[in-house]
Amino acid sequence: MLNSAKPTPGVISAEPEPIKLDWPATALLIIDMQRDFMEPGGFGETLGNDVSQLARAVKPIGALLKAARDTGMLVIHTREGHLPDLSDAPPAKVERGAPSLRIGDPGPMGRILIRGEAGHDIIPELYPLDSEVVIDKPGKGAFYATELTDVLEKYGIENLLVCGVTTEVCVNTTVREANDRGYRCVVISDGCASYFPEFHEMGLKMIKAQGGIFGWVADSAAVLEAMKVSTT
Repeated sequence: MLNSAKPTPGVISAEPEPIKLDWPATALLIIDMQRDFMEPGGFGETLGNDVSQLARAVKPIGALLKAARDTGMLVIHTREGHLPDLSDAPPAKVERGAPSLRIGDPGPMGRILIRGEAGHDIIPELYPLDSEVVIDKPGKGAFYATELTDVLEKYGIENLLVCGVTTEVCVNTTVREANDRGYRCVVISDGCASYFPEFHEMGLKMIKAQGGIFGWVADSAAVLEAMKVSTT
């Protein structure tokens, strides 16, 4: 755990300080664990990245997902991608950089980052249940041009356990959006990953800096311990 002190029942050992959550008002938010980012041949690899760097987040997320399902916690998955006609994909995004394949181009898992294609879907290890919420988003943040706010309000959610990829891009953007909307965010340190380990480390530091300017950071073991104690 990030904090080696003896855990207090129901309190997450986190940085910059421990936090106690109202669990019925808490949701697990899993960001963009999609084949296009996680597997060879997807968008992440077209940008020249080593996609194997992201695999380290799968097991911790899986443990949290199981615990959330066992306790009846609201689970929300997000997927970044665009409509087949690219009407929701700004040219500045599509044309940026020099990937080997651009958004919308045919790839080994279908058209890159296009909704409904195999690559756009979530990896089998973390695949959503029919009862779980899936948010399709056209941007980096999960609140922009989506129904996420409506979902959180419907279920009375005040706190978010946030994990997924990548730490410095879609996770950080979503946490900043959530913070501005008044949500408490606990980011799962080992449940996030980046193609660049140094970006992962710095992304977590940004969230917990200055007294937790955007939220709290805890590892999956600390969160699981707090959930276990709260439900026994």
